[in-house]
Amino acid sequence: MTALKKFQRLESPGLWRESPEAQRRDVILSFGNASLMVSDSAERVLTHWSLAALERLNPGQMPALYSPGADSGETLEIEDDLMVDALETVRKAIGRTRPRPGRLRIWIVAATAAGIAALALFWLPGALVRQTVAVAPPEIRAEIGQAVLARMARAAGTPCERVGGQRALDRLSARLLPGSGKRVRVLPGGLPRALHLPGGLILLNRALVEDHEDVAAVAGFILAEDLRATRSDPLADLLRAAGPLATFRLLTTGTLPEAALSDYAREVLIAPEAPLPEAEMLARFREAGLSSTPYALALDVTGESQRGLIEGDPLRGRETDPPISDGDWLRLQAICGG
Repeated sequence: MTALKKFQRLESPGLWRESPEAQRRDVILSFGNASLMVSDSAERVLTHWSLAALERLNPGQMPALYSPGADSGETLEIEDDLMVDALETVRKAIGRTRPRPGRLRIWIVAATAAGIAALALFWLPGALVRQTVAVAPPEIRAEIGQAVLARMARAAGTPCERVGGQRALDRLSARLLPGSGKRVRVLPGGLPRALHLPGGLILLNRALVEDHEDVAAVAGFILAEDLRATRSDPLADLLRAAGPLATFRLLTTGTLPEAALSDYAREVLIAPEAPLPEAEMLARFREAGLSSTPYALALDVTGESQRGLIEGDPLRGRETDPPISDGDWLRLQAICGG
């Protein structure tokens, strides 16, 4: 059973009785290949117990008492909660894989999935997040992003929908993030300069498009937020904040609890911007064929704190065409009706 690999480093003390007449011995218990190894203090293996045949002699009581089978006189007494929980989890997982007449295939698949998911939930929450993120389809990511966006409406408003402005913004995002399928929206207020959500959503504060004279500055914020989303998957961020139960629910049902979505919507609005390495930002500007200086001056009008972006500008001293036309820039600046 591959799930047992998760417990290969788990050890605990125990008391082993070889037969009803024998004295109890202090032993060390550890997981082997589908078995529980019983060793003495000198690390000599005394016996192997098959996990598939393991029986609990006193369910619900502690210390837990186990036998390697119904006809055996051997017993193990275990007080370690972690080891007992692990053995019970494995016993249940193995029990679910046993054939049931008429429903063999369904139960084998369901029991194996449930066992692996339960083990991951109990022992490896980080691995559970990684697995869920790895298998989450784009449609689910997009639904989650839209759900979080909807819950931000009370604080940040609904996305600005002026048609000409959104089309201009779509052209800008296509120019900066070609082939990514990511969507950039502008919100009326109540959020930091920019942030990102699952499903390829990048959100800009209205002030970014209205207060800056150069569209290259806005382009820089889009590139920066896309880089943040690349460095830390927003779905993984959400699941780590939501906890293992919400993550398990998403993995098994494709949905998240309402509370998890609402809590994340509040947290993302007040979270500080994650710093970005200048070298990676300059590489993004170089790839996009844009000057980094307008973005640097938008961050700090004096330029003092952004000297790296200014002095390392990949297009420093060169004239370049703006990423969108002047007409599109004017329409984008009026996206919220201003």
